Amino acid sequence: MALSSRTELTEYCLRRLGHPVIEINVEEGQVSDRVDDALQFFQEYHFDGVERTYVKHQVTGSSLKLSANLGGNFVRGDILTGGTSGALSKFDSTDVTGQFLYFENAQTGTYVASETVTGHLSGATATIAANDFYQKGDIENGYLPIGNGIIGITKVFNFGGAATNATKDGQLFDLMYQFRMNDLYNLMGADMIYYTMVRSHLSTLEQLLVSQRQIRWNRKTNRLYVDTDWDKTYNIGDFIVAEAYAIVDPATYNEVYDDMFLKKYSTALIKRQWGENLKKFAGVQMPGGVTLNGETIYNEAIREIEQIELEMQKKYELPPSFMIG
Repeated sequence: MALSSRTELTEYCLRRLGHPVIEINVEEGQVSDRVDDALQFFQEYHFDGVERTYVKHQVTGSSLKLSANLGGNFVRGDILTGGTSGALSKFDSTDVTGQFLYFENAQTGTYVASETVTGHLSGATATIAANDFYQKGDIENGYLPIGNGIIGITKVFNFGGAATNATKDGQLFDLMYQFRMNDLYNLMGADMIYYTMVRSHLSTLEQLLVSQRQIRWNRKTNRLYVDTDWDKTYNIGDFIVAEAYAIVDPATYNEVYDDMFLKKYSTALIKRQWGENLKKFAGVQMPGGVTLNGETIYNEAIREIEQIELEMQKKYELPPSFMIG
């Protein structure tokens, strides 16, 4: 019978150890912890424990919470000047309620609560809220928040570059679009060798002139740092797309519970816990002359775990990537 839930996996492991014929001296919470350990190991090393995915995030700006709009509407590009602090920032947009102002970052200075800000282009004015009025955005932070479940990020995609000549403030005509518009008819009566050579040359120029954006990421902080000049590279509302590896969540994909490796490994971990519990009563004689021997169960479990983990490395773990050159 295929297992499709955590409960079924737990019951299967206990049956493999002899339950209900033999009493398994492991508390329910301990069983749950060992299943958690097995799942974590499965997701860390098994090729079926993760899947390649793409993470997208829309760039946010810092925000000011308003208590009142005194007059007029700010326009994009306004330099917001704090009447008390003298702080400056470049205005981008307002939320639908008009309660928050969004901007790239405070260019100089720090706003203070309850002060009035004025737009130098529009002349509009507004009063900042007294409490919790300021929140940093992605551009000012210099990193993207990454949700749980991501265990690896390989790269951030460059949209544009040498071939497209894309910039933050606009995009010139796409080179490949112009090529197809003007020279595609030539390909109808000729072979593809020249076209392939041109594409290869453009790809080489792209690699030489437009380097990949450098990133830093640690799964424990859930922050993806992109080493670039954020306010010159991204606009508020732009999307950043990263190639990542995410764990296969068994709560969503319940076939994970029926994985052959996971069943064996979970059983071995529970068996080790059983042996650890019984070792505390070594030499105790039970009614009928039976003597508890947790040391034997524990040692058997240790050998089984070592063999299963070695099998993981040989059969189920993805090979390491090597960089050549």
